[in-house]
Amino acid sequence: MSRTAAPGTLVLDHVAHFVPNLGEAGRMLEALGFVVTPYSEQSTQEGPAGTANRCVMLGEGYLEFLSPIADTPHARRTREAMARYAGVHILALGTPAAPEEHARLERHGFAPLPLVELERDVELEGETRRARFGVVRIPPETMPEGRVQFVEHRTPDYVWQPRWFGHTNGVTALAAAFVVADDPSAAAARYARFTGLLPSGEGKFIRLSTSRGDIVIGRQRDLAALLGGAPAAPALAGYALACAEPEALAARCHAAGAEPRRMGELYAAVLPPALGGAWLFGATDRMTLGTG
Repeated sequence: MSRTAAPGTLVLDHVAHFVPNLGEAGRMLEALGFVVTPYSEQSTQEGPAGTANRCVMLGEGYLEFLSPIADTPHARRTREAMARYAGVHILALGTPAAPEEHARLERHGFAPLPLVELERDVELEGETRRARFGVVRIPPETMPEGRVQFVEHRTPDYVWQPRWFGHTNGVTALAAAFVVADDPSAAAARYARFTGLLPSGEGKFIRLSTSRGDIVIGRQRDLAALLGGAPAAPALAGYALACAEPEALAARCHAAGAEPRRMGELYAAVLPPALGGAWLFGATDRMTLGTG
């Protein structure tokens, strides 16, 4: 199975929570049935980024939990976002060619920032290796819902290691990310230019489908009704997970204080403060949101 985007495609690569304490976040994730990667500090070509992360690696996509650890511009932006609301602040689209995405965004008027060469240490077979990523970012005001970016995995085998699978909750894939917008149609048109994907209406929501995983855009009131809660626009409300045993994950959520709500074959849960955000989960990788 290829974990990354094939030539000529995009995938929903990962989403990231900004959290105040990676230790607390890790303990909550383990209680929810996930295997969590070790603590790792990030750096760029300019030096330490001032942030550290832990991840949950899935068969398709992954979840990142990121925390500021120093006083750098990158860490300050992370703290500012956390002060606005707790939860998901990054939506990353996987690309096989970050420089080409950068050039395309320039042509379409997104004024991308210089290409970031992001790195972090990982352990592989008892040795420390350097995981490398090419990241395309844009000015925050251009995509105000969050840090919406492209990522090219240069060393995917370092990131998706077999020892980090085997989640006991049955979660297998990142299926969708939820975007909060006051004007979903205008936001969808912007995301279409940003991604090159075609939007389609689905009841109160608008969906853009990548080769693996979707972007779903809706108003705060509609996403709050679906998920149980959503921050004010512009924001990222949470995401959907494909899960082989949704009833078992719902039980874990209940034990963690997340109080899942059943909607037919799907469950929704607002996550505890150690993580923030909300989940929609069920035994499918494409969740129908209804036409009401």
